[in-house]
Amino acid sequence: MGENGAERVVVITGASSGIGAALANLLASSGHLVALVARRRDALEAVAAGCGGRAHVIVADVSRRDDVTRAVDETIARFGRIDVWVNNAGVGITRMPSQLTDEDVDTMMRANVMSALYGMQETLPHFRSRGRGHVINVSSMLGRIPFATFRSAYCGAKHFLNALTATFRAELAETDPGIVVSLVSPGVVRTDFGLNAVHGGPDSHQLPGSQSAEEVAGVIADVIAEPRPDVYTRPDGRERVVGYYASLGANPE
Repeated sequence: MGENGAERVVVITGASSGIGAALANLLASSGHLVALVARRRDALEAVAAGCGGRAHVIVADVSRRDDVTRAVDETIARFGRIDVWVNNAGVGITRMPSQLTDEDVDTMMRANVMSALYGMQETLPHFRSRGRGHVINVSSMLGRIPFATFRSAYCGAKHFLNALTATFRAELAETDPGIVVSLVSPGVVRTDFGLNAVHGGPDSHQLPGSQSAEEVAGVIADVIAEPRPDVYTRPDGRERVVGYYASLGANPE
């Protein structure tokens, strides 16, 4: 990872739209190199076209370990290194917890947890060889506050991701202190997340209190420039979490 302002090579999963696409455009315009990873080639190429020749497209399904390994290898072959890996890919669900099926839970875990685990594990040998690196896992406020009942297994998957991030960070602090692990928690973002959720769902563009994908991308870019372990994209994020658990008579800290 270079000094502030230095060119970085950043891999972004889920880069074909939403937060991932906005982050790619922002980083490329700031002089960084980006590897764009997602399943839809046409959408990835459209994002890359706006990155001024600083993007490389990798068509892959990050819920498959072999595809993630290939994305790591292809990025290194193209750019010579990886400085930052952003686990941004994810999928929502619209189903009450009493109605969840095995397939619903498996889908949420593959898309939101295993994809990130593969990213963390498959970049680790490269980061260790360099003695430095940065993983950023994009979670959700629902990974802190499970208030959207109809998101059920998505809330559970993001809680799992948060715990996995924290334990991975603790392990590396002992073995590889040059490798940083960050967690970023957005709230509602004006993307197609809701429309693309398993079983459909409300349009995130229409929900109150939302942020733009560009706002969230700006927070992630700031975490890349100045790494921190745990960041909310809303300024009141921490207070909302503390307030939620206080209302239950619990202390989240």
